[in-house]
Amino acid sequence: MSERVARVEVFSLTVPRDTPYLGALRPGETVNEKGYLVRRGNRTVYPTVDRSVLVRVESTSGAVGWGETYGIVAPGATMAIVDDLLGPFVVGRDPHDVAVIHDDLYDLMRVRGYTGGFYLDALAAVDIALWDLAGRLCGLPVVKLLGGQRHHAVPAYVSGLPKPTLAERQAMAVEWQGRGFHRFKFAAPVADDGVVAEIAALREALGPDAGIACDMHWAHTAEQAIALIHAMEPHGLWFAEAPVRPEDVDGLARVADRVSTTVAAGEEWRTVFDLLPRVARRACGIVQPEMGHTGITEFMRMGQYATAHHLRIMPHATIGAGIFMAASLQASAALAAVECHEYQHSVFEPNRRLLDGDMDCRDGAYSLPTGAGLGVAPSGEALSLLQPFR
Repeated sequence: MSERVARVEVFSLTVPRDTPYLGALRPGETVNEKGYLVRRGNRTVYPTVDRSVLVRVESTSGAVGWGETYGIVAPGATMAIVDDLLGPFVVGRDPHDVAVIHDDLYDLMRVRGYTGGFYLDALAAVDIALWDLAGRLCGLPVVKLLGGQRHHAVPAYVSGLPKPTLAERQAMAVEWQGRGFHRFKFAAPVADDGVVAEIAALREALGPDAGIACDMHWAHTAEQAIALIHAMEPHGLWFAEAPVRPEDVDGLARVADRVSTTVAAGEEWRTVFDLLPRVARRACGIVQPEMGHTGITEFMRMGQYATAHHLRIMPHATIGAGIFMAASLQASAALAAVECHEYQHSVFEPNRRLLDGDMDCRDGAYSLPTGAGLGVAPSGEALSLLQPFR
């Protein structure tokens, strides 16, 4: 009898942080009774902890694969989808049929409008776990199952400078530059003196050759974004990320057409179908798939479509225990058009202890974890923190 999926389990993983993601609270920002805060600069909710949803898939022979997705808000919603709906339809399937299983699960709810949000986040975690399991059963790293390894190291850029003052953010950037990193991205919602002052100060500190990008966090109209990008361009803006609201495809295309700087977008997209209308409008020059939302199957489809249309790929960094970070690196290494990968140092570094494996980021580049499957697995400490779905 051929190998089959015997069991699918889902867990939440919560890890305390010293300061919330993006840094200390700004004036007017408060934490509610659920531990959430809303950043005034982008009107988006964040938890005060690191939290993700993990999926464990076990085969009939006892082999195990792990997946991970976002659980930063309402993790119970994602967990319920895995436990009640997706998991039971995976049990009994051949774990080598990963893309087929992905499409079957996608089809279950597509006509009901569930083409995004919690449903596809849950599907992403299951998909990653199945790719990990397939690699382990074959004794190969996932990148080899995706067509072969094109990159042995993936260049990284430092994302976020979570310090309370501009002077401290300058100093933090210089410190990372001293560690061999020469590309950076700052977050507009916590650029307290404005994005122009932020990039001017960083350029002064980092010199003329450093790449400096701005994450605009979907906070502007097209005309506002165009004006801000024009104001930053004299300081050597590397790229402008998420300048308008995600649903404003026309606005994104207008920005891309009116500025010299390359526009980047895509971290909130779930499938290649989100990419199609943006590519048709030439609305961005850099595509940023986020493994925690896409899973490996859709990440690769998005990457291949972007490559065929001569776009650059700079994957968004995954925020979690690191399992879907490893998945992102495995997929990135298989795509020719991947130019750089985001490095969320404020999450990656403190959470190293949550993984077994040799995934690393130093001297300006990621090294892929070695070994079969994703090359990583939850550490003993991470396993002790897992909370099953109830």
